[in-house]
Amino acid sequence: MMTIAELFHLDDTIAAPLFGGKTYPWEVLGELSDFILRLGATLPAEEFDHPEEDVWIAKDAKVFPSAYIGGPCIIDHEAEIRHCAFIRGSAIVGKKAVVGNSVELKNVVLFDFVQTPHYNYVGDSILGSHAHMGAGSITSNVKSDKTLVVVKDGREQIPTGRKKVGALLGDYVEVGCNSVLNPGTVIGPHSTVYPTSSVRGVIPPNAIYKDQNTIIIKK
Repeated sequence: MMTIAELFHLDDTIAAPLFGGKTYPWEVLGELSDFILRLGATLPAEEFDHPEEDVWIAKDAKVFPSAYIGGPCIIDHEAEIRHCAFIRGSAIVGKKAVVGNSVELKNVVLFDFVQTPHYNYVGDSILGSHAHMGAGSITSNVKSDKTLVVVKDGREQIPTGRKKVGALLGDYVEVGCNSVLNPGTVIGPHSTVYPTSSVRGVIPPNAIYKDQNTIIIKK
């Protein structure tokens, strides 16, 4: 099972301190809301607007009028929040990240340069730097039987202790259009998921995921 250090470059997020002392990325999900409140209170007023309680938006970010931003939330420098985006709260949107039309975020960290441009749901998830969610791709964050999520890496099974865990995407992951990332999916850096895939478990770095039985390591 890949650790935080193997999945992400922590220099590429304002949330780097949140990951300190943790091994696996889902360990931060329960602390994210409080972390945002603490960090937001320290952000410089000359760089960040504070339009309402628990919301901080970089002055050079672009937020369209129809977007909804609920706190606690931090929108970092030069991010773009497009028409009808719905940020439900407990979200960090990284530098130059894109949250697009009809995209919904909840309890997430988007590292710098992440793109969720079209009709995505991203909940209880972490997306590493330059990760990209194709149009209509979503993270499923609750099992159908509502039991606690277990991350499965071959025969290894790691309990998360959480009812809600979406997907953990390493840096530069590409997710094809209309794919579903099932609860507890972990995708290693520089991997690619084919469109319309249903993904579960741990996908190694530098892989091409065609289906559960066809995972090719890139040369």
